[in-house]
Amino acid sequence: MSDQRSLGLRPGGPTDAPAVLRLLDDATAWLAARGRTGQWGTEAASTDPRRVAQAEAWTSGGGLWLATLDDRPVGALVVGTATEYVPPATEPELYVNLLVTDRAHAGSGIGGRLLAHAAELARERGLGLLRVDCYAGDDGALVRWYERQGFTATDLFTVERPGRDPWPGQVLVRRLP
Repeated sequence: MSDQRSLGLRPGGPTDAPAVLRLLDDATAWLAARGRTGQWGTEAASTDPRRVAQAEAWTSGGGLWLATLDDRPVGALVVGTATEYVPPATEPELYVNLLVTDRAHAGSGIGGRLLAHAAELARERGLGLLRVDCYAGDDGALVRWYERQGFTATDLFTVERPGRDPWPGQVLVRRLP
């Protein structure tokens, strides 16, 4: 990380829902400003009751980790079990349900550090597989980012969304030593 301040990592909890929603809102605005609305749309997560409920579930589920700079959350990781819309794993795994970072610190390695922590958690649990899914639309940049983090693309899938365009997704795996 090029920032001279030290990146901290701490478990999250229910009081961190506003921080997770802020990170999602900022990332959505950043994507929308670049015309990349297919991933998370244009509306702030904090104004969508479904996304607020999702953030509350993530923050109370025991799998939330926050990256912090000067005690301010600059990244969020949620690990747990795979969502129902992805093909099931064929072996025990740890699943990355959310990875979002503060775009003000883009390129400083926060996402990679959070994924490294997810791999550490999986190893501590005796698991050899870490999986994640991501948006596979537009130019595929997000899929390529995960590949640079040591993941391999496997299954493509589509989430049907009534009244909206389908959401193209990609499952990626990382084998752990």
